[in-house]
Amino acid sequence: MTSDARPAKDRIAEKLTAAFHPVSLEVIDESDRHHGHAGWREGGETHFRVKIVSGAFAGKTRIERHRMVNEALADELAAGVHALAIHADSA
Repeated sequence: MTSDARPAKDRIAEKLTAAFHPVSLEVIDESDRHHGHAGWREGGETHFRVKIVSGAFAGKTRIERHRMVNEALADELAAGVHALAIHADSA
């Protein structure tokens, strides 16, 4: 669990930037679109979409890219991020 009080969106962006030095990164909080669905909670910060482009993904399969992102965000996923849609491309 994280004790960092910043919004999850900011923590996700910071961790992905540090891990992959992306040329492009977009973190979208889609929690409001999942009201009433599994994992949703009051206050949001449960469902995110990540669009990232980085040279770190060169030569990696889609599954490998997703595993890399999930590993970088393990703390966020353990702390309450329920769903993470990943679009990871090589630069």
